[in-house]
Amino acid sequence: MVGKNLEISVLCDIYSALLPEKQRLALEYYYDDDLSLSEIAEHVGISRQGVRDQIKHAEAQLLSLENALHLYEKTQKTEKILNELLQLLQNTDDSRITSLIEQLRAVHELQE
Repeated sequence: MVGKNLEISVLCDIYSALLPEKQRLALEYYYDDDLSLSEIAEHVGISRQGVRDQIKHAEAQLLSLENALHLYEKTQKTEKILNELLQLLQNTDDSRITSLIEQLRAVHELQE
């Protein structure tokens, strides 16, 4: 379950702006603020079941977006390649190569 929670949390970081506001807020309360369904229901003024439904719909949307766009998958692959490049070029004297790799790392960090 921890792996799924982490996956949803990461996908929420990437795609939350594409979710309806009520679903986004429910996910933020649930995953980021660690509130229970009952606590969220009190905050937003709907039933506990309504909150659960919003969270489940939002999770399904996040997974659907990732299945279509693969942004998280691409980010993971890019990070792996960057790390391998840095290890291979640790002892290089070519500052241009090192600079380009660091620029790529900076772009990658902006995406997170």
